[in-house]
Amino acid sequence: MGQNLELDGRVAVVTGASRGIGRAIAERLASAGATVVLAARSLSTSTDGLEGTIEEAVAAITARGGKAVAKACDVEDAASRAALIADTVADFGRIDILVNNAGRAMMNPAFVLNLANELSQAQQYLLGPLDLIINALPHMKAQGQGWIVNLGSSSAYPIDGYKDGDKLMSPGHAYYGALKAAVHRLTAGLAGELQEANIAVSAVAPVAAIATPGVTALGIVTPETAHWFEKVEHIAEATLALVTLPAKERTGVIAFSYQYLDTIGRSTMSLDGKTVIEARG
Repeated sequence: MGQNLELDGRVAVVTGASRGIGRAIAERLASAGATVVLAARSLSTSTDGLEGTIEEAVAAITARGGKAVAKACDVEDAASRAALIADTVADFGRIDILVNNAGRAMMNPAFVLNLANELSQAQQYLLGPLDLIINALPHMKAQGQGWIVNLGSSSAYPIDGYKDGDKLMSPGHAYYGALKAAVHRLTAGLAGELQEANIAVSAVAPVAAIATPGVTALGIVTPETAHWFEKVEHIAEATLALVTLPAKERTGVIAFSYQYLDTIGRSTMSLDGKTVIEARG
Protein backbone atom coordinates (compact mmCIF):
# COMPACT_ATOMS: atom_id res chain seq x y z
CA MET A 1 0.00 0.00 0.00
CA GLY A 2 0.99 3.65 -0.19
CA GLN A 3 3.31 5.11 2.42
CA ASN A 4 1.28 8.26 3.11
CA LEU A 5 -1.31 6.94 5.57
CA GLU A 6 -3.47 10.04 5.87
CA LEU A 7 -6.46 8.02 7.04
CA ASP A 8 -4.77 5.68 9.49
CA GLY A 9 -7.23 4.64 12.21
CA ARG A 10 -10.35 5.79 10.35
CA VAL A 11 -13.25 3.62 9.20
CA ALA A 12 -14.86 4.33 5.83
CA VAL A 13 -18.01 2.95 4.20
CA VAL A 14 -18.23 3.04 0.40
CA THR A 15 -21.45 1.95 -1.31
CA GLY A 16 -21.53 0.53 -4.82
CA ALA A 17 -17.92 -0.60 -4.37
CA SER A 18 -17.91 -3.73 -6.52
CA ARG A 19 -16.60 -1.94 -9.61
CA GLY A 20 -16.02 1.41 -11.30
CA ILE A 21 -15.90 4.60 -9.27
CA GLY A 22 -16.91 2.97 -5.98
CA ARG A 23 -14.20 0.35 -6.14
CA ALA A 24 -11.60 2.93 -7.13
CA ILE A 25 -12.54 5.16 -4.19
CA ALA A 26 -12.44 2.20 -1.81
CA GLU A 27 -9.00 1.18 -3.05
CA ARG A 28 -7.62 4.70 -2.72
CA LEU A 29 -9.00 5.21 0.80
CA ALA A 30 -7.53 1.86 1.84
CA SER A 31 -4.15 2.81 0.38
CA ALA A 32 -4.23 5.87 2.65
CA GLY A 33 -4.67 3.69 5.73
CA ALA A 34 -8.44 3.56 6.24
CA THR A 35 -10.31 0.41 7.16
CA VAL A 36 -12.84 0.28 4.32
CA VAL A 37 -16.25 -1.38 4.37
CA LEU A 38 -17.17 -2.10 0.76
CA ALA A 39 -20.92 -2.41 0.19
CA ALA A 40 -22.97 -3.70 -2.73
CA ARG A 41 -26.14 -5.72 -3.19
CA SER A 42 -24.30 -9.03 -3.38
CA LEU A 43 -21.01 -10.24 -1.92
CA SER A 44 -19.76 -12.77 -4.45
CA THR A 45 -22.04 -12.64 -7.49
CA SER A 46 -23.07 -9.86 -9.86
CA THR A 47 -26.75 -8.99 -9.62
CA ASP A 48 -26.79 -6.88 -12.79
CA GLY A 49 -24.72 -8.91 -15.23
CA LEU A 50 -21.66 -6.64 -15.01
CA GLU A 51 -18.22 -7.86 -14.03
CA GLY A 52 -16.95 -7.25 -10.52
CA THR A 53 -17.94 -8.11 -6.94
CA ILE A 54 -17.08 -6.58 -3.58
CA GLU A 55 -15.37 -9.79 -2.48
CA GLU A 56 -13.03 -9.47 -5.47
CA ALA A 57 -12.41 -5.81 -4.61
CA VAL A 58 -11.69 -6.68 -0.97
CA ALA A 59 -9.25 -9.39 -2.08
CA ALA A 60 -7.38 -6.87 -4.25
CA ILE A 61 -7.09 -4.42 -1.34
CA THR A 62 -5.99 -6.98 1.24
CA ALA A 63 -3.45 -8.46 -1.18
CA ARG A 64 -1.70 -5.08 -1.08
CA GLY A 65 -1.75 -5.01 2.71
CA GLY A 66 -4.86 -2.86 3.06
CA LYS A 67 -7.76 -3.31 5.47
CA ALA A 68 -11.15 -4.01 3.93
CA VAL A 69 -14.30 -6.05 4.46
CA ALA A 70 -17.35 -6.75 2.30
CA LYS A 71 -20.91 -6.19 3.47
CA ALA A 72 -24.07 -6.73 1.45
CA CYS A 73 -26.34 -3.69 1.23
CA ASP A 74 -29.20 -2.83 -1.09
CA VAL A 75 -29.41 0.97 -1.02
CA GLU A 76 -33.05 0.74 -2.09
CA ASP A 77 -33.98 -1.15 1.10
CA ALA A 78 -34.34 0.70 4.41
CA ALA A 79 -33.52 -2.28 6.62
CA SER A 80 -30.42 -3.05 4.57
CA ARG A 81 -29.23 0.55 4.83
CA ALA A 82 -29.71 0.63 8.60
CA ALA A 83 -27.91 -2.69 8.99
CA LEU A 84 -24.89 -1.48 7.01
CA ILE A 85 -24.26 1.41 9.39
CA ALA A 86 -25.15 -0.54 12.55
CA ASP A 87 -22.93 -3.48 11.59
CA THR A 88 -20.01 -1.21 10.75
CA VAL A 89 -20.19 0.50 14.14
CA ALA A 90 -20.62 -2.85 15.90
CA ASP A 91 -17.60 -4.33 14.14
CA PHE A 92 -15.21 -1.38 14.29
CA GLY A 93 -16.59 0.91 16.99
CA ARG A 94 -16.97 3.91 14.72
CA ILE A 95 -17.74 5.26 11.25
CA ASP A 96 -15.64 8.22 10.15
CA ILE A 97 -16.32 8.41 6.42
CA LEU A 98 -19.43 7.63 4.38
CA VAL A 99 -19.16 7.68 0.58
CA ASN A 100 -22.55 7.49 -1.13
CA ASN A 101 -21.60 6.13 -4.54
CA ALA A 102 -24.07 3.32 -5.32
CA GLY A 103 -26.35 3.67 -8.31
CA ARG A 104 -26.62 2.49 -11.89
CA ALA A 105 -27.92 5.12 -14.27
CA MET A 106 -30.71 4.29 -16.70
CA MET A 107 -30.56 7.62 -18.53
CA ASN A 108 -34.05 7.11 -19.94
CA PRO A 109 -35.21 9.65 -22.56
CA ALA A 110 -38.59 11.32 -22.14
CA PHE A 111 -40.71 8.81 -24.08
CA VAL A 112 -39.17 5.89 -22.18
CA LEU A 113 -39.59 7.33 -18.68
CA ASN A 114 -41.41 4.91 -16.38
CA LEU A 115 -42.44 5.87 -12.86
CA ALA A 116 -41.38 2.58 -11.28
CA ASN A 117 -37.91 2.86 -12.82
CA GLU A 118 -37.57 6.49 -11.86
CA LEU A 119 -38.62 5.80 -8.27
CA SER A 120 -35.87 3.17 -8.19
CA GLN A 121 -33.37 5.73 -9.48
CA ALA A 122 -34.47 8.20 -6.80
CA GLN A 123 -33.89 5.55 -4.14
CA GLN A 124 -30.42 4.82 -5.49
CA TYR A 125 -29.19 8.36 -5.98
CA LEU A 126 -31.06 10.53 -3.47
CA LEU A 127 -33.31 8.85 -0.88
CA GLY A 128 -31.06 5.89 -0.10
CA PRO A 129 -27.98 8.10 0.42
CA LEU A 130 -30.04 10.46 2.57
CA ASP A 131 -31.16 7.56 4.76
CA LEU A 132 -27.59 6.30 5.11
CA ILE A 133 -26.58 9.79 6.21
CA ILE A 134 -29.44 9.86 8.73
CA ASN A 135 -28.25 6.53 10.15
CA ALA A 136 -24.60 7.60 10.30
CA LEU A 137 -25.06 11.07 11.81
CA PRO A 138 -25.65 10.04 15.47
CA HIS A 139 -22.40 8.05 15.45
CA MET A 140 -20.42 10.84 13.81
CA LYS A 141 -21.84 13.38 16.25
CA ALA A 142 -20.90 11.18 19.21
CA GLN A 143 -17.36 10.84 17.84
CA GLY A 144 -17.04 14.58 17.37
CA GLN A 145 -16.22 14.36 13.67
CA GLY A 146 -17.22 12.80 10.37
CA TRP A 147 -16.90 13.13 6.62
CA ILE A 148 -19.72 12.45 4.13
CA VAL A 149 -19.08 12.43 0.38
CA ASN A 150 -21.92 12.13 -2.13
CA LEU A 151 -21.41 11.28 -5.77
CA GLY A 152 -22.45 14.22 -7.92
CA SER A 153 -22.44 14.77 -11.67
CA SER A 154 -21.71 17.37 -14.32
CA SER A 155 -25.30 16.64 -15.41
CA ALA A 156 -26.35 18.77 -12.43
CA TYR A 157 -24.97 21.96 -13.97
CA PRO A 158 -27.65 24.68 -14.21
CA ILE A 159 -29.23 25.04 -17.65
CA ASP A 160 -29.75 28.61 -18.81
CA GLY A 161 -32.31 28.19 -21.57
CA TYR A 162 -32.38 25.69 -24.41
CA LYS A 163 -29.24 25.48 -26.54
CA ASP A 164 -29.19 23.19 -29.55
CA GLY A 165 -26.40 20.64 -29.20
CA ASP A 166 -25.97 21.19 -25.45
CA LYS A 167 -24.84 17.86 -23.92
CA LEU A 168 -27.06 18.52 -20.90
CA MET A 169 -30.06 18.60 -23.25
CA SER A 170 -29.32 15.20 -24.80
CA PRO A 171 -31.86 12.39 -24.27
CA GLY A 172 -31.75 10.81 -20.84
CA HIS A 173 -30.28 13.75 -18.96
CA ALA A 174 -33.51 15.43 -17.79
CA TYR A 175 -34.43 13.19 -14.87
CA TYR A 176 -30.90 11.97 -14.12
CA GLY A 177 -29.65 15.56 -14.07
CA ALA A 178 -32.53 16.59 -11.81
CA LEU A 179 -31.63 13.87 -9.29
CA LYS A 180 -27.97 14.87 -9.31
CA ALA A 181 -28.88 18.56 -8.93
CA ALA A 182 -30.86 17.53 -5.84
CA VAL A 183 -27.78 15.68 -4.55
CA HIS A 184 -25.68 18.83 -4.96
CA ARG A 185 -28.29 20.96 -3.19
CA LEU A 186 -28.68 18.44 -0.37
CA THR A 187 -24.91 18.35 0.05
CA ALA A 188 -24.63 22.12 0.32
CA GLY A 189 -27.53 22.39 2.73
CA LEU A 190 -26.34 19.65 5.05
CA ALA A 191 -22.84 21.10 5.03
CA GLY A 192 -24.20 24.31 6.50
CA GLU A 193 -26.31 22.53 9.11
CA LEU A 194 -23.63 20.10 10.26
CA GLN A 195 -20.58 22.36 10.30
CA GLU A 196 -20.89 23.10 14.01
CA ALA A 197 -21.03 19.35 14.70
CA ASN A 198 -17.65 19.02 12.90
CA ILE A 199 -19.19 16.85 10.19
CA ALA A 200 -18.16 17.65 6.64
CA VAL A 201 -20.56 17.04 3.75
CA SER A 202 -19.17 17.34 0.23
CA ALA A 203 -19.71 15.92 -3.23
CA VAL A 204 -17.33 14.55 -5.82
CA ALA A 205 -18.07 14.22 -9.52
CA PRO A 206 -16.45 13.49 -12.85
CA VAL A 207 -15.77 16.56 -14.96
CA ALA A 208 -17.53 14.80 -17.83
CA ALA A 209 -17.70 10.99 -17.51
CA ILE A 210 -15.71 7.90 -16.55
CA ALA A 211 -15.91 4.74 -18.63
CA THR A 212 -17.09 2.48 -15.82
CA PRO A 213 -18.76 -0.89 -16.60
CA GLY A 214 -22.16 0.69 -15.91
CA VAL A 215 -21.53 3.60 -18.27
CA THR A 216 -20.14 1.26 -20.92
CA ALA A 217 -23.32 -0.83 -20.68
CA LEU A 218 -25.34 2.23 -21.69
CA GLY A 219 -23.62 2.12 -25.09
CA ILE A 220 -22.27 5.66 -24.92
CA VAL A 221 -18.55 4.79 -24.87
CA THR A 222 -17.47 5.09 -28.51
CA PRO A 223 -14.37 6.34 -30.35
CA GLU A 224 -16.32 9.54 -31.07
CA THR A 225 -17.05 10.16 -27.38
CA ALA A 226 -13.63 9.12 -26.06
CA HIS A 227 -12.58 12.72 -25.41
CA TRP A 228 -15.35 13.05 -22.79
CA PHE A 229 -13.95 10.36 -20.53
CA GLU A 230 -11.36 10.71 -17.76
CA LYS A 231 -9.29 8.43 -15.56
CA VAL A 232 -11.06 6.97 -12.54
CA GLU A 233 -7.95 7.74 -10.47
CA HIS A 234 -8.80 11.46 -10.58
CA ILE A 235 -12.14 11.06 -8.82
CA ALA A 236 -10.66 8.62 -6.31
CA GLU A 237 -7.92 11.12 -5.46
CA ALA A 238 -10.40 13.98 -5.18
CA THR A 239 -12.46 11.92 -2.76
CA LEU A 240 -9.40 11.25 -0.62
CA ALA A 241 -8.61 14.96 -0.62
CA LEU A 242 -12.11 15.71 0.70
CA VAL A 243 -11.72 13.48 3.76
CA THR A 244 -8.16 14.18 4.89
CA LEU A 245 -8.26 17.69 6.33
CA PRO A 246 -10.36 18.65 9.37
CA ALA A 247 -14.06 18.57 8.58
CA LYS A 248 -14.57 22.34 8.80
CA GLU A 249 -11.87 22.87 6.15
CA ARG A 250 -13.45 20.58 3.57
CA THR A 251 -17.22 20.90 4.00
CA GLY A 252 -19.60 22.14 1.31
CA VAL A 253 -17.23 21.43 -1.57
CA ILE A 254 -18.53 20.22 -4.94
CA ALA A 255 -15.30 18.72 -6.27
CA PHE A 256 -15.10 18.04 -10.00
CA SER A 257 -12.28 15.49 -9.99
CA TYR A 258 -9.14 16.74 -11.75
CA GLN A 259 -10.35 20.35 -11.85
CA TYR A 260 -10.57 20.30 -8.06
CA LEU A 261 -7.16 18.65 -7.83
CA ASP A 262 -5.78 21.40 -10.08
CA THR A 263 -7.23 24.01 -7.72
CA ILE A 264 -5.72 22.55 -4.56
CA GLY A 265 -2.48 21.47 -6.24
CA ARG A 266 -2.76 17.79 -5.35
CA SER A 267 -1.23 15.15 -7.61
CA THR A 268 -3.30 12.22 -8.79
CA MET A 269 -1.88 8.97 -7.46
CA SER A 270 -2.47 5.38 -8.53
CA LEU A 271 -5.14 3.55 -6.57
CA ASP A 272 -2.48 1.80 -4.48
CA GLY A 273 -1.00 5.20 -3.59
CA LYS A 274 2.45 4.37 -4.94
CA THR A 275 2.68 5.99 -8.37
CA VAL A 276 2.05 9.54 -9.59
CA ILE A 277 -0.50 9.47 -12.39
CA GLU A 278 -0.56 13.24 -12.90
CA ALA A 279 1.75 15.58 -11.00
CA ARG A 280 0.56 18.94 -9.70
CA GLY A 281 2.44 21.63 -7.80
